[in-house]
Formats: sequence, C-alpha cells, structure tokens
Amino acid sequence: MSTTAARKSRSSSTSARTSTPVTPAGRGRVIFVGTGPGDPDLLTLGAIAALAEANAVILDSDGQNEILGHPAITLAEGAEVACLGLSEAGKPLTPSARAKVVIKHAQAGARVVRLVTGDPFLDSAVSDEAAACVRGGIDFEVVPGVSSLTAVPEYAGIALNNAGGVHFVSVTEGRFARSSSAEWASAATLVVSTRVGMVADFVDVALAVGRSGDDPVLVTFHGGSTEQTSVATRLDDLVGTVKAVKAPAVDLVHITVGAAVEHREELSWYETKPLFGWRVLVPRTKDQAASLAARLRTYGAHSDEVPTISVEPPRSPMQMDKAVRGLVEGRFEWVAFTSVNAIKAVREKFEEYGLDARAFSGLKVAAVGEQTAHALQAWGIEPDLVPSGEQSAAGLAAEWPPYDEVLDPINRVFLPRADIATETLAAGLIELGWEVEDVTAYRTVRAAPPPAPVREAIKTGKFDAVVFTSSSTVRNLVGIAGKPHTSTVIAAIGPATAKTCEEHGLRVDVIAAKPSVLALADGLAGFAAERRDAMLAAGEPVSKPSQRKTPVRRRS
Repeated sequence: MSTTAARKSRSSSTSARTSTPVTPAGRGRVIFVGTGPGDPDLLTLGAIAALAEANAVILDSDGQNEILGHPAITLAEGAEVACLGLSEAGKPLTPSARAKVVIKHAQAGARVVRLVTGDPFLDSAVSDEAAACVRGGIDFEVVPGVSSLTAVPEYAGIALNNAGGVHFVSVTEGRFARSSSAEWASAATLVVSTRVGMVADFVDVALAVGRSGDDPVLVTFHGGSTEQTSVATRLDDLVGTVKAVKAPAVDLVHITVGAAVEHREELSWYETKPLFGWRVLVPRTKDQAASLAARLRTYGAHSDEVPTISVEPPRSPMQMDKAVRGLVEGRFEWVAFTSVNAIKAVREKFEEYGLDARAFSGLKVAAVGEQTAHALQAWGIEPDLVPSGEQSAAGLAAEWPPYDEVLDPINRVFLPRADIATETLAAGLIELGWEVEDVTAYRTVRAAPPPAPVREAIKTGKFDAVVFTSSSTVRNLVGIAGKPHTSTVIAAIGPATAKTCEEHGLRVDVIAAKPSVLALADGLAGFAAERRDAMLAAGEPVSKPSQRKTPVRRRS
C-alpha cells in the first residue's frame, strides 16, 4: 500500500470513529403483571409503577377494566388499552394467538403491560407467551401477583394451614391428566383453579384417583371481586351445583375439596362485609367518584357511576383571563378553591398560558375540603387552609382569618367557582374585610339521561343504595332519571343535602357524620351492618334492600 493510500485509509478510519453514533430505535418490552384474583387492592407497587409507564396495556378480559379505574392507577397519556377477549368460537385464545397480539404491540417499540389474572407463572399459562417474546427478539419481565390459588380460598373463608397438607392444581386449558393427579387422593385439602366448562372433567379424574364422592366442596365464582359467590356442596354433586349457577363455560372457578372446607362458616369474612354484593348508585362522574367507589369497595359494594352534571367552559373567557393575569402579576393574597372542577378549570387556563403550579408561589391557597385539598396536592400545591370542621363554603368562611392591614399586604381574594355556586363564601370574606374577585371558572349543566336500563333500575329498586354528595346531585338525578324506589337506601353527605332529598320526597336513611365522601361511605356501611345484625337477631336470612322490595313508591 502506498503512503498516500495508507494516509487515506487512516483518515477514513478516524472519521468513522469520531462521527456521531446512530441512536438505535427503542426496543419493545413486555411486562407480565399479576393482578391477583380480582380485587384491585391486591395490586403490588411494582404493578402500579409498570402501568404508569406503559405505552400499551393488554387485558385478559373486559372485567380487568375495573382495575384500571382504581384511584391508585394512573396510565400514561395516550396509553392504548386492548383486550384479548375470546376466539370466534367463544373460547379463550390459545397461547400462540395471545402471543401474536402482545408481540405486535411490542415490535413497534412500545412498553407493553400484559395484565394477567392471579400470578403470571403460577395461575396463568403465559410462559408460552413469554417464550414467544424471546423468539421474537422482545425482552420481557414479570411482576408477580397474589396467586388466585391461595387468595380465593382465603376470600371464601378457608384456612389453608389445615393439617394433612394442601395440594394446589391450576388447569385452565386442555384437560386434567390422570397421570399427574396421583397426589389428589392423599391430600387432606385440594385447591383447584379451572374453568366452568372443565368442572365435569375434574370431577371424573378426582373420583378416578380415589377422592370420595362425599368430600365436602366449596366452589367459588368471581373470586376476590364484589360479585364473589361461594356455594357449599359435595364432590358427587359438584357438576349439578355449577350448572345451576349458569355461569359461562369460559369463566374461571375455584374449587376447594376436603378438610379445610369444614370450618368455612366461622371464618367467612369477605362475603359477610356489611355492603357485600350491594349495588350502589353514585351520581358523579367516574373521575369524581374514584375515592368514594374505592371506599365502598372495601365494604364489599359495587358502585355504578352516573354523571348528573356536565362541566363546560364559561360563556366568555375574559373574566378568567383577567384573573389569571392578575394572579401572575401579584394582585391577590389568597386563592380559594371550592371544588375539584374549579382546580381543573384554573389548571387548564394555566396550560393555555404556559404556566404551572409555580405561579402560586407567594400566594396563600385555601381548599373547601379534603377532596379539593387532594386535587391541589396532586398538582403540587399544599393548601394553607382546609376547614377542620364543616367542609363547605360556610365552614371555610368560618375559619378564614380576617383581613389585617399590617400583616396582609394585599386584600384581594381570587375565587374561581361554578356559575350556580352560592354567594356564601364571598359574602363571608367581605364581612372579614377582604375584597373578593368572584369569577365564573366553569358552568354546570344537567347531564344527559343515563341509558334506559339504568333508569329502569333506579325506578324499580335494583339499586340497593344511592349516595348523594350534594343537593345538586339530588335535583339532577331526579330530573334526568326519576326518583329512586322506596326500597333503595338513601345516604346524604350532610343536612343540606338530606333536606333536598326530603323536598323531593325521598326518605333519608343515612347522613354522614361529617361532610366528606369517605364519611358518607362509612355511614352507609354502618347502617348496613346494623341492618344485617337486626336480621340475624330476628332469625331472618340476610338480604339486600333490592331483594326486599315493596310495591309502595316514594311520595311525590
């Protein structure tokens, strides 16, 4: 090689080494996340973190949407949610078909969370999906979850530390193999997770390997959810018992056989919760009702959210524009938030101007109650004043400090509120010497009527209870859906809301001890517990309000 050629070669090599490296495209990743048997409260911190970072979330079934609605779950903006569902034949997808869906999302560079019932590698056959990811060049990881094999029996009141041993079996595809069932006969207790359509096959194998037809059995449907149902039977009668429930063949079912079943009655705790199985109507949007629904779920209730109002921008933005500019320029000493919607309206206006929570620096911020305070904290703002007594406009005014010319350099308060809000707070602040800039931040209009089946359920008593969180929810629900049936338990957040209920001919059964949604849920649970105890003391079977309907309608 000539000197010139060598010099060119070295120059070319150096140029290649010093050029800007090419950034490779992001690789997709699949995270198999165990969700437990059905109760969203069993999610691990790892599961919550994985969901928050996901570009796509793939569900086992539509029922897992309830998990995504839990207040602890926050999905990334733009995250796609898909459901595997069933095949055209109405059967669960094969592992290869599931893997194709997962890999399709991951190959586009997405971070995919695959929600799995129970524990990924114990309850569900996802190992084939994971292996397919490896073959497709997709990295995967596993976030273990609470296994349905242990959780569902415990939710059904069965202690699994029974002497004589416990044998666990999970078969949700194919058939039960007799060759691997030899240990079934010797175990004092047998716990099985399978599908409704495979129960007959399980019974045949269990009897063939030596289990007695007289063995006590507890079969549990929808384990760990507010729809959980457990039925006691014998092994010989199990097939008939399951058929009587008329559950879909693809539904998961948990079967406990043997000694541990005998003490179930005294250990039952989940299905004896005060609101267990109650269907509770919450006249709020799903976002607004999240904390209330979560609290009701802890007592065993299932909540249905029905929006009664629709929030819209003010007819003219000029007032809000002027107030926000004044806030930035230092015209205010205080900002008072009387609702979560007011915070949302101000936050949206801030985003229009390219502002964030730092614009509140140097200002004092007040919140009318706990929920409003939580919404501020989620925005990164710690309120300076939250009433310790009544959580209302009057309660906030009662604890507001009077204007002091020496201590307060500015005497103005920014009060963003709804167009229909009362003048209570503004009048109270003016009496204390403050100048109030009362601004319509949003308008509230009556929402569209709910679907016909919901309206019919409200009028015919299919809801066990209704929880009213304000007078406006009472007026609007009656306006768009009609009055709840007389058998439905009515719970009100405070005396003013209770009075509005009575004005509309509704008998109020529960008034919260303090005006907060959590106290409202607690009060309803306390009422239900006393009702249950009274039935037991009278020797009556415990029933839900929807099961004790009378032909009497509420007075008009």
